[in-house]
Amino acid sequence: MQGRARTVVVTGGTDGIGRALAEARLEQGDTVVIVGRSAEKGKAFVERARQLGTRGRALFLPADLGLLADNRRLVARLLDAFPVIDTLVFCARHYRSRRAETAEGIEETFAHFYLSRHLLGHGLAPALLRAELPVVVNVAGPGAGLDLVHWDDLEFRNGYHGGAALGQGGKLNDLLGVSSAERYGPVGLRYVLIHPGMTRTSLRGEYDEPTLRHIEEMKRTAKSVDEALAPILAVLETPPPQPLTAFVEGRELDARTADFDASAARRLHNLTEAFLAGR
Repeated sequence: MQGRARTVVVTGGTDGIGRALAEARLEQGDTVVIVGRSAEKGKAFVERARQLGTRGRALFLPADLGLLADNRRLVARLLDAFPVIDTLVFCARHYRSRRAETAEGIEETFAHFYLSRHLLGHGLAPALLRAELPVVVNVAGPGAGLDLVHWDDLEFRNGYHGGAALGQGGKLNDLLGVSSAERYGPVGLRYVLIHPGMTRTSLRGEYDEPTLRHIEEMKRTAKSVDEALAPILAVLETPPPQPLTAFVEGRELDARTADFDASAARRLHNLTEAFLAGR
């Protein structure tokens, strides 16, 4: 796919890996749309594009991805502006040591880390499927066991822990990848789940002191953004032939194992659609 200009949408594109990926794709000639909450950082991205001589191909769309309404407005705006979207990259994440709910009354990690990706992935499917070789790259944490999913308490109303909520979100994204590949893979979509490893980024979130100390210690040996970006750019340049693939720090996982169970993916899809139907 190298050398052909594409339209790329990156959530979490105002910081870290998402921002670096957006700039890399701009330099390759693509049209790049970044999504994030910070208008200041969005303007900085557009200004950087101007300096690179690529301003006409850089767009920032503000959105709070934790809000269903913002995700739905984002889908409508993108479909209106871009009949064809070649690449959709999910990079946004936000850690919370203490449980919090969005303005819509939904546990924030569940909303921001999973529901947003469900809404955008399915909502933008019509534009993606018009592309020559559409790719969705979901930067999460693939390969964990299904026991991380609290099927009867997806919003952690009981026993909340920030790491557990984020871990469950990673597993829900695995299952989202499975159901998306099952639905859209036969008509050409490639869905890639990827974890580049611990990376020295801002690691947006709200941390208690013990968690923050642990994170800062881990960052001492973490990868640079450029190191983490390389495997993501590689799958964008040469998408895998399979409808669903998963990688952890460059190592491919077997997406046919029980950890990527199709029946669990269908169960989650149905639960999610029922949840969203009432909101």
